[in-house]
Amino acid sequence: MTTPHDTPLRGLLQTEPAVVTAGAELFAQELRDQAVPVREVEWRPPMDGTAEALATVLADPRLAEANARALELITSAEAELVRVAPASEVLDLKPGEFLHSGPPLTWDRASGPMRGALIGAMLFEGLAATPEEAEEKLAGPDITLAPCHSRGAVGPMAGVISPSMWLFELRDPVHGNVSHCSLNEGLGKVLRYGAYSEEVITRLEWMRDVLGPVLAEAVERHGPVDVKAYLPQMLQMGDEGHNRNRSATLMFLRDLLPHIVGQVGERSQDDVAEVCRFVGANDHFALNLVMPACKLAMAAAKDIPGSSVVVTMARNGTDFGIQLAGTGDAWFTAPADTPEGLFLGSFGPEDANPDIGDSAITETAGMGGFVMAAAPAIVRLVGGDVDFALTTTRTMYEITLGEHPSLQIPILEFRGAPIGIDAVAVARTGVLPQINTGMAGRVAGTGQVGAGLVNPPADVFVQALTALAEQVPASA
Repeated sequence: MTTPHDTPLRGLLQTEPAVVTAGAELFAQELRDQAVPVREVEWRPPMDGTAEALATVLADPRLAEANARALELITSAEAELVRVAPASEVLDLKPGEFLHSGPPLTWDRASGPMRGALIGAMLFEGLAATPEEAEEKLAGPDITLAPCHSRGAVGPMAGVISPSMWLFELRDPVHGNVSHCSLNEGLGKVLRYGAYSEEVITRLEWMRDVLGPVLAEAVERHGPVDVKAYLPQMLQMGDEGHNRNRSATLMFLRDLLPHIVGQVGERSQDDVAEVCRFVGANDHFALNLVMPACKLAMAAAKDIPGSSVVVTMARNGTDFGIQLAGTGDAWFTAPADTPEGLFLGSFGPEDANPDIGDSAITETAGMGGFVMAAAPAIVRLVGGDVDFALTTTRTMYEITLGEHPSLQIPILEFRGAPIGIDAVAVARTGVLPQINTGMAGRVAGTGQVGAGLVNPPADVFVQALTALAEQVPASA
């Protein structure tokens, strides 16, 4: 039997009250206004529509082990550039077959920049003589569209890959996976932003005839290039791997430069010099290496029963889609939101297309918006301020499974990058992954109009958790 002296309420009226609040900040502020000390407990209600699925998934005895396994596989993946070759060779793309960014899409639902990129690819491949003819054929039965991710590839922005385009091929020697990505065209009026003018096609032809073959020969002479080794160095040098890739571009050029210059005599000096100039002047060139490296990390965690880890985040300019480790190749999609940020020249919010591109694979793998604290200068491109960059990275730890052992953030005392987006944590906290991104013009042919910040639509996580819950064994 307890006595009055044993109760936890003993002395309550003889001491100053300690007030703890949870939920709406209004409660705490009202008390502060009355000079009452308050300690706030950060708490958010679960995401709308997820309560039942959350309860089911959290009761799954496989969850903890499956997610621990996913994290181990993601962080142990390697990435080596092993060759550069045409898509017709490495992906067996046939004339009339095109890959694009994001989840599956049909021509009738394609946004302006996606339409522009597909029109440009048709012109580049010689399948149409005019944009009008290209549009007519793209609407017909003889053209096939498929997501880059369906072939283990990734493509920035519109992400269009056609048979004649040269691709980077990266391999993970630990888990045996392969990924591919196109070569980066630079900024402004480029195919990936939906431009298809004569200058765009001329540049693509030069990349096909000169850049691709020169890089292919250089990689063959060098041997495998350790792309994963670039990633931690980028974070030490102020890049975050999505919209800042300056250091990785220069590291890549440093590694291959002797093997590029060594081709003088076999190729014209002007061609070799132009390749060096083009790569060195294009700060985003290494984005197309970082993306497939991140794809390899996430591919290592695919198809783990019971895992709630997000292995794909991708956008096609119409839909935003995610895939989970525990739900196979299923896509969970919702309308893509439009980024908010800074605009080029006279462009404004009305000119921007909804979110587009496979480059959110960088955030999926703990780079990009997740490590903006390592690259505070990124806010000068995408908006926000340095405090926002620091706060964003700290917040991303709330929805991830762990910290990457080699991707370390100097300003956070070399804390490992937040890695392994957990759909359960997203639903429980309501915190959405942060993506920083370029913005394509809404109208086909416009090109880039700015850069900014965007989040996935919450509904993709509702759908994903519901599907994951349906796979929980009845005995759980």
